[in-house]
Amino acid sequence: MNKHLFFIGALFGLLAVAIGAFGAHGLTDKITPHRIATFKTGVNYQFYHTFAIFIAVGLATYFKKKIFLRAAWFFVMGILFFSGSLYLLATQTYLGIESFAKIIGPITPIGGLLFIIGWGLLAVGAKQISDNG
Repeated sequence: MNKHLFFIGALFGLLAVAIGAFGAHGLTDKITPHRIATFKTGVNYQFYHTFAIFIAVGLATYFKKKIFLRAAWFFVMGILFFSGSLYLLATQTYLGIESFAKIIGPITPIGGLLFIIGWGLLAVGAKQISDNG
C-alpha cells in the first residue's frame, strides 16, 4: 500500500506543477483575477498535501503504524475534493459548466474536512509513537 500512496503522491506533485503552470500561463486572460486566485489556492493546497502524503507514508514505513497510511488516504481524498472542486469552480465559465457550480461548491468544504481529519490522524499517530518511545 505504501508504494501505491508514494506513486499517488508523486503523480499529485507532477499534476500540481502542470496545473499551476496552466493556470499561470494559460488562464490569466481567460478567467477573472478572483478566479485565478481561487485556482492558485487549489494548486497551493495540492502541493501542501502532496508533501503531507510523503510524510505520512514515510512515518508509516518507519514506525509500522497504519494510522499514518489512513492519514495519507485522507490527504489523497482531500486533494481530489478540495483542490479538484476549486479548479472546477475557478474555470467553470471557461469550461462551460456554470450549471454545475451549485453542485461543485459544497464539495470544497468536504475536501477541507478530509484534510483536517488527515492532520488529526497524523497527530494521533505522533502521540502514539511518542507514548511508546
